[in-house]
Amino acid sequence: MVKSDVLADYNIDTEEIEKELNELVLKTQPDNIEEIYTGSLKDFKVGSILTGTILNITDKGVIIDGGYKSEGLVYVSEFDNAADMEIGKEIEVLLEAIEDDTGLIRLSKRKADRIKGWQNVITKYKEGDVVTGKVTRKIKGGLIVDLGVPIFLPASQIDVKPPGEIAEYIGKDVTCKILKIDHERQNIVVSRRKLIEEDRQGKRQTILGEITVGEIRKGTVKNIADFGVFVDLGGLDGLLHITDMSWGRVSHPSEMLALGDEIEVKIMDIDKVNERVSLGLKQKTGNPWMNVVEKYPL
Repeated sequence: MVKSDVLADYNIDTEEIEKELNELVLKTQPDNIEEIYTGSLKDFKVGSILTGTILNITDKGVIIDGGYKSEGLVYVSEFDNAADMEIGKEIEVLLEAIEDDTGLIRLSKRKADRIKGWQNVITKYKEGDVVTGKVTRKIKGGLIVDLGVPIFLPASQIDVKPPGEIAEYIGKDVTCKILKIDHERQNIVVSRRKLIEEDRQGKRQTILGEITVGEIRKGTVKNIADFGVFVDLGGLDGLLHITDMSWGRVSHPSEMLALGDEIEVKIMDIDKVNERVSLGLKQKTGNPWMNVVEKYPL
């Protein structure tokens, strides 16, 4: 304020002085002062992602300056890589709460990483896309695959056959098809089995188009039933009936063959409409006269 009694002693016009001061202030401040002020304010709304600078590292956690009036704390357990805990380094964090009982704002790096990862994934992929990720752990009902965010691979969708101990996949890369993206719950469900089935369908059509009755092919025993075994011909399954396994009597197919056995079979019949193939062993075992002797004993 201008001291009016002193100025009056010297016959100085106070209104003129104040006018000159106001003009001086306007000349010295930037034209975009309002924009600068507005831009300097950060969005400190709970649930927003902030960029902060690491000020200090303590036993309890990492102290972050996010531009708020007090610093924030991120627990050490949220840093998967120790190299990320470096004083002066900028990181992105989620603002979880303001002024909690510690006197600090509560921040989360892990949740910020998940939100950014989720946004990246849904921008890049859609349902039906094929993705590849590393299996990180086993949970109830299936496996967790890392795609930048954790995605779920149900046990029933791992393979076309029972997968056995699914923990064997941990640490391995798997290629799957996205079945479902739940935007509300931020969940993604994928299937490895779907890709295998689609690949086998393509191979099945190829084999059906080229095989002929009487042809000899190699196959692998895929499944064993009381009436025979199913043989994988490389994408197409054929049935080897128990009566076409031996000239003699066979009580059960498992007496002659086991799962995984590689055998040579003869194409006996082809039903292309229903995609069924009947097989016989390349050469039946046993005595071809055995059945006759059993049927007509001496």
